Amino acid sequence: QRHLPPQTWTNSINQANKMALLAWAKETGIDLVQINGQRRYGGPPPRYVRRASWCWVGDPPPVGTEVFIGKLPQDMYENALIPLFQSVGKLYEFRLMMTFSGLNRGFAYAKYSNRRGAKEAIAAFNNFEVREGCAIVVCKSTEKCELSVDGLATSVSRQELEAVLRQVTEGVLSITMYVSPCQKRAQLAVLKYSSHQAAAMAKKTLMEGNMRLGGVEMRVDWLNPDLKQKLQSCKEKPSSSRVQGSKCLGVPKQAPLSPVLHNALDHLNTLCQRQYLGTPLFLTKCIQANPNGWLRFWCRVVIPGCPVPFSGFTWVRQDGPGRSGHEEAKVAVALQVLQMLGES
Repeated sequence: QRHLPPQTWTNSINQANKMALLAWAKETGIDLVQINGQRRYGGPPPRYVRRASWCWVGDPPPVGTEVFIGKLPQDMYENALIPLFQSVGKLYEFRLMMTFSGLNRGFAYAKYSNRRGAKEAIAAFNNFEVREGCAIVVCKSTEKCELSVDGLATSVSRQELEAVLRQVTEGVLSITMYVSPCQKRAQLAVLKYSSHQAAAMAKKTLMEGNMRLGGVEMRVDWLNPDLKQKLQSCKEKPSSSRVQGSKCLGVPKQAPLSPVLHNALDHLNTLCQRQYLGTPLFLTKCIQANPNGWLRFWCRVVIPGCPVPFSGFTWVRQDGPGRSGHEEAKVAVALQVLQMLGES
C-alpha cells in the first residue's frame, strides 16, 4: 500500500473547492490571512499591507455586531460564504475556523459594520439551506472577553503571570487575582481581553500549549457567569492591575511605609538624572476605596526620556489617619518602575 506524504494528502482534500477559492480571491483582490487555526477576511489591515478597497476605515464596530455561524459544510469556503453574508449588510470581518487538512471546522464568525447588519443576518440565514439538506445556524455571538485561570500556586505573583501571558497572547487588558473558591491553597486569575477574538485565541493557545507556571498546570476556561458573581462577592486580592500601552504597573504586596520605601522615589529620581532621562512626573487618582482601608489608584509616570509612559492601577493601604494615599501610591509606582528598569 502506497502512503502519500502529509502535504500531498492535505492538498488532495477538497481540491476543486480550494482552487475555486483561490480563483475568487485573485479575481476580487481579497487577502485571506490564516493564523492559528482561523482564516480572516477584512478588519483593519496590517501596517505593512497596502490598503485595498475592501479594507475597513475607522473605528471597529461596537459590541453586538457579530454573529456566530454553525453547522457549515466543511468543504465550503469564503468564496461562497462572504458574498452570502455581505448581501444583508457591510462586513467588517469574517473569520472561518480551519483544520490542518484545509477543511473548515464547521463554524465561523461574521462581524458587521453595525448592529442592524447582524440582526438582518440572523433573520435571513438562521436555518437557511446553503445546500440542499444543509441548514446552517446563525445567532448572536456571545463575544466573551474574560477567561478564568484556576489552580495557580499561591507563590505565583501577578507579575509572573503577566510575563507569561505577554509572551504567548495578545490583547490582555487586565489581570485580577483571587483566592481560588474551588481549590485549597491555590489562586484563580481572571483575564480580560480586548475582544472576543483575542480571548478565544488566548484560550486556545493556553489550553493547547499545556502552559505551566511555577510547576503547576493552569486550568483555563471562559469565565462562568456564576463564578464571576461569586468572585465579585469575595474579597479581591490587592494584586490586580490593568495593562495599558506597552508598560504595566503591577501591585506590590503593600506594607506600612518605611524610610527604605520612601527612598524608592529618591532612587528613581537619581537614576533618571544619571541616565539623562529628566525628572519623573507622577499622576495619581484614587478611583476606589474599600472598607478595610485599601485604596485603588490609577497611576501614570511620565519620564521625559522614555517614549512611552508607565501606566496602570495599584492598591495601597492608608498609612495612618488623615493620609490620602497618594504618597503611598507614588512609592508603589516608583518601586514597579525600578523593577522594570532592572534597578530593584
